[in-house]
Amino acid sequence: MNEVTVHLTVQHQPRTMIIPARTTLADLLRDHLGLTGTHLGCEQGVCGACTVLLDDLPVRACLTLAAACEGAEVITVEGLEGPDAERLRACFAEQGALQCGFCTPGMLLAGYYLVRGRQPLSREEVCQAMSGNICRCTGYNAIVRAIEAAISQGIEAETAPAQTVPRSSGAPAAGTEE
Repeated sequence: MNEVTVHLTVQHQPRTMIIPARTTLADLLRDHLGLTGTHLGCEQGVCGACTVLLDDLPVRACLTLAAACEGAEVITVEGLEGPDAERLRACFAEQGALQCGFCTPGMLLAGYYLVRGRQPLSREEVCQAMSGNICRCTGYNAIVRAIEAAISQGIEAETAPAQTVPRSSGAPAAGTEE
């Protein structure tokens, strides 16, 4: 069996791996790195359960050869972090967008891509953008509502005026002179 050496960054950690040449990105993540949040559903690129971010773009890990990811940055559901990810997860919980959970990692990553875009999107645009991710439990409407809410909250947070922190009375602030 032919093997290849692949250098990539996963969850902000550089990795060098020797793998069979035909290893998919999903198999590398799941079987070689233990990142089982990347789910395998159809293994034909239809369901979206295996969606990950590859250089900040959502891709189907089941269709992507790991060797083609040379030098790339990969983020899985386990690596989602920061205010946008926290906001999206909170909106998923608030909207009841979690049912069996099988589609959730792919939905979160595809939704995260939209949330980070900071663009107001109509319901139709969100539905179209998420159409490559299938929820078999019919939680799709709740998922769309959660993504809409996270996008809206992200735009509001970005445009809100910065709040000033009142200085305590007494001693001058550090680095200032009286």
